[in-house]
Amino acid sequence: MPVSRRSFLNTLRPGTAAVAPAFVAARGREALTAGGDPASATTPALLLDSNENPLGPGPVAMEALSRALADAGRYPTNSRTNAADLRGAIARRVSVAPGNVALGAGSWEILRTAVRLYTSSARHLVTAAPSYEGPERMAAQLGVGVQRVPVDKDGRLDLARMAEAARWAGLVFVCNPNNPTGTVHSAAAIAEFVARVARESPDTAVLIDEAYHDYVTDPGYATAVPLALLRSNVIVSRTLSKAYGLAGMRVGYAIAQPRTIESFNRWAMKYNTNTLAVAAAIASLDDAAHIEAERKRNTHARAFTSGVFGDLGCRVMDSQTNFVFVETGCPAAEFKEACAKRGVLVGREFPPLERIHARVSVGTIEEMQQASLVFGEVIGASRSGAAGASRVSGGHP
Repeated sequence: MPVSRRSFLNTLRPGTAAVAPAFVAARGREALTAGGDPASATTPALLLDSNENPLGPGPVAMEALSRALADAGRYPTNSRTNAADLRGAIARRVSVAPGNVALGAGSWEILRTAVRLYTSSARHLVTAAPSYEGPERMAAQLGVGVQRVPVDKDGRLDLARMAEAARWAGLVFVCNPNNPTGTVHSAAAIAEFVARVARESPDTAVLIDEAYHDYVTDPGYATAVPLALLRSNVIVSRTLSKAYGLAGMRVGYAIAQPRTIESFNRWAMKYNTNTLAVAAAIASLDDAAHIEAERKRNTHARAFTSGVFGDLGCRVMDSQTNFVFVETGCPAAEFKEACAKRGVLVGREFPPLERIHARVSVGTIEEMQQASLVFGEVIGASRSGAAGASRVSGGHP
């Protein structure tokens, strides 16, 4: 029988949450321990920390993986399905030509390559704060300056201020939807932003990361791929690590004009896709029904999760992804540690919002029902502790 979040939470009684870890089970071979010595741990952790698809690859992808094992002894260039076939599958899925596609070992490689290509000691990187840290970390390794633009009060990228910061920049990183806040900008807003950057700083490249594209339900959103085909300094990056459930396979790609793609290919790692990953990725890309089902599943579990935190009195930013960014009222490190002790792993700290916000990945509806027991206990304990400290110091409760 379906269980609403309110009826589920109403089943809680004093002391119930204390036994929550007994109800928490990790999924399949992804099971990890919540800390300490894995050999001595008895309670597996529920993984809500890395924005993975809790169900993993679909049945069609698993069948393709099984068949591809026969080619495991071959280099990717000699297997029955190879990188060229994968570029073709991506091109069909995104409605571009294969020459508009560059492959990467996850979008991680694409992001790092973009920083290498477009930034220098004289041309800085622009990113949001907080946003996905990959490009910023690469810039630090290269000694490139970084200009961080804070998100607005609703966790949305401040595109106006990012456009101002883009003057004389080498690269602007636009994560849309944004990780960790989960918020999204409309197609019109992104197009206007790209046009402004092109006007005011024509030599600046714009990298639009659409890692969570398949989870968006906002009707105003649309992919920026048409902009990447129109403008030589616009690149769209994507990954199959999220909705497609292939995080362990490491498959990502960039969409851009052919000359831009040639630059990415010159920097690409040799064999940045393996035989098994190629087979699973092609099967997944051709299985549109599976992705649609995954979007619906995630939308339901995301709404439940947002509602749970809302019922606990926590503000949740408007997520268009497979995670939520929650104003828990306590430092992210404390929330993370307290949840881990109870068998639930949640996301890392995201400065400058780490003082009262935490990121929680969306698992299955059953996992989120189990985890809500822990969230209720941790947030309740945090508030009780804060109230007690306030009374001791003479402040308001």
